[in-house]
Amino acid sequence: MQAYVKTSRGPGGEIRTVPDPKPGAGEVLVRVRASSVCGTDVHIWTWNEWAQSRVKHVPMIFGHELSGEVIELGPGVKGLSVGDHVSAETHIADGTCYQCRTGKMHICQNVEVLGVDRNGVFAEYAVLPEMNAWKNDPSLDPALASIQEPLGNAVHSLLPEDNIEDLGGKNVLVTGCGPVGLLAIAVARILGARRIFATEVNPVRTRLARTMGADHVYNPLEVGADLARTIVSETEGQGVDVSLEMSGHPSSLRLAFEALTSGGRVSLLGLLDKEASLDFDNAMIFKAARVYGIFGRRMFSTWYQVKGLLARPELRTKMAEIITHRVAIGELPRAMELIQSMQAAKVSLEPRW
Repeated sequence: MQAYVKTSRGPGGEIRTVPDPKPGAGEVLVRVRASSVCGTDVHIWTWNEWAQSRVKHVPMIFGHELSGEVIELGPGVKGLSVGDHVSAETHIADGTCYQCRTGKMHICQNVEVLGVDRNGVFAEYAVLPEMNAWKNDPSLDPALASIQEPLGNAVHSLLPEDNIEDLGGKNVLVTGCGPVGLLAIAVARILGARRIFATEVNPVRTRLARTMGADHVYNPLEVGADLARTIVSETEGQGVDVSLEMSGHPSSLRLAFEALTSGGRVSLLGLLDKEASLDFDNAMIFKAARVYGIFGRRMFSTWYQVKGLLARPELRTKMAEIITHRVAIGELPRAMELIQSMQAAKVSLEPRW
């Protein structure tokens, strides 16, 4: 088969002809119908410091967001059939560690990630454990099905626990409008948020944030130090009930807490390049803030929440708008350039070589 392979510990990748994969016990073989580019893939492509320290094995097929058709079952597979349309939960848990055995499989101690720790999905075919192959409505556009994984990140950020209060009538702040931030805005609007505030410096993503349903989108480089006061003022002096930090920028981390009402909650998804300072007394303790670290999706309660949300046509419409470009996977360098030059929000890869 054809695949995009990270061939060496440096920038870029190459199309290679590699052996067709075979499913082992408890695995399925999937023909890739669509994949999409994540920030992680960009890091591996550019070979930044994170990739250099995180990726242990090359050569490796990278990429992890996909939808496809099951074409072969490995021994012992019972819940899937040939012809099923599936997407991938990209975190592969061992099922035996303390976290897995206490209902926290999404933070498995020995997690492996598709396209990072094992061969991924930028290829004609991919192998998935049966548990990680999420069965889709066959009418769902493959491009939309492939971005259920980042949609799950957004839903997990908004609804980090089963007993969390709903968003009806709440004020929400999203700092950073990459694909996950944009999806979070769309979901927050559907779930009844009162007002949604967002921050973004990229004009393409700023426009999309408004399309997704943000009431106010601020460029923090233009507003500067007054941004928290501006948001508090727009909420009758109370601040937001929910902050989602999606950018990984130290100033946005501080803003997420400064704009928060007392007793509010913060979800942290953005990854910081280095240590950041925070006034914990005023940011968290005196505010009695609830803080959630977000890693992946809760397996698999988040996926059921996503399934319910995808039954709503308005979410499918908004997801389609986030996919600003559809590119042949054989033109992956162009997809990477579109993202790095800030021309694209989400790039979908079609199986054309």
